[in-house]
Amino acid sequence: MLVAHARTDAMRTGRFPGDEPLDDAGLRDLEAVTDLPRADRVLSGPETRSISTAQVFGTEISVEPALADIDYGRWSGLEMTDLPDADAMAWLSDPAFVPPGGESLDALFSRVEKWLSAVGSTPGRTLAVTSPAVVRAVVVLVLDAPIRSFWRIDVSPLTRTSVSHRGGVWTVGAVAQKFV
Repeated sequence: MLVAHARTDAMRTGRFPGDEPLDDAGLRDLEAVTDLPRADRVLSGPETRSISTAQVFGTEISVEPALADIDYGRWSGLEMTDLPDADAMAWLSDPAFVPPGGESLDALFSRVEKWLSAVGSTPGRTLAVTSPAVVRAVVVLVLDAPIRSFWRIDVSPLTRTSVSHRGGVWTVGAVAQKFV
């Protein structure tokens, strides 16, 4: 199961995130979560917002670098409207486009695909707390959909997405279900 971290100020204001904490609404939403899924292990992306969210799901949390949000580089803190039009168009249409000092969508997908391969061979239930971008990448990969489908999946903060691995095949059970 994948959990998108709770809300941050960047999410609220529509900015590319950096490593930031949860905002007040995100903290309140997290406190209201009562329907905790069962897991044998809890993994978290390395960002503060993912670790803070993961703490509600388990006392033993392993930070997994492969679950890091896409690196927005020098775009962190900016809104899409702050970007030159050519960069914004390239970002939305070319998976190989790299934001200045950041990471391409292709690189994110490669990293997440390697992680999926490894976690698929690990027995038991894994709960992974990460960014909406990583959750979207997992859904696209599991569905074997074109990478451009990434932009057509909406993953809200503090939602769960279930994927399962049986017989060497990944399946999607549900996408972006709300906890609260």
